[in-house]
Amino acid sequence: MEILFIDKEIKYTGTQLSPHWIYKNFKIKGNAIVSFIGECDVNLNHMVDIEDVINNEPIYSKKMLNFIEENYNSSLEEMVYKQRLLVTITKELIEKKSPNIKIIRNGDDLYINNKKLSVSIATKSITSTLIHFGLNINAQGAPINAADLIEDAKIDNVELFAKELLKNYKEETEDIRLATCKVRGVM
Repeated sequence: MEILFIDKEIKYTGTQLSPHWIYKNFKIKGNAIVSFIGECDVNLNHMVDIEDVINNEPIYSKKMLNFIEENYNSSLEEMVYKQRLLVTITKELIEKKSPNIKIIRNGDDLYINNKKLSVSIATKSITSTLIHFGLNINAQGAPINAADLIEDAKIDNVELFAKELLKNYKEETEDIRLATCKVRGVM
């Protein structure tokens, strides 16, 4: 799996959660996860989560740390497992960097003091499976009670945090793949 932190701001609108977006924009072919910072404004027309559409709950964050993953050989169920793994690794990294912060994981969501820190969805395209995972950097203007990385999680360098998270996630997914190669089949 290839990883990349994109050091230019990109507004996340939901349109980035589409097949080959990473390849077309960053020339990374194959399984990859990229991260970038920017405003997040997903209206209901680009919403992938049908529950959010039914509940009329668009997503907005003045500044968000976004992750987009595309995988060409995973089922949607496997991608949901990877999504939960990414969320869990994020929780562990925040707890390591800010040991006095209590983070609650509920499915694919992270909370600090009953305020939602993250948004996340896994979906399937005609050629691949995809994840969007976002962490509020500045939750000002969010339509819900939201936490953020700087004030609530006490992460002072979001770019370094993103790069470490990408590295940790890549190492974990590669270790899982290698674990499948070292076992003898049973009858």
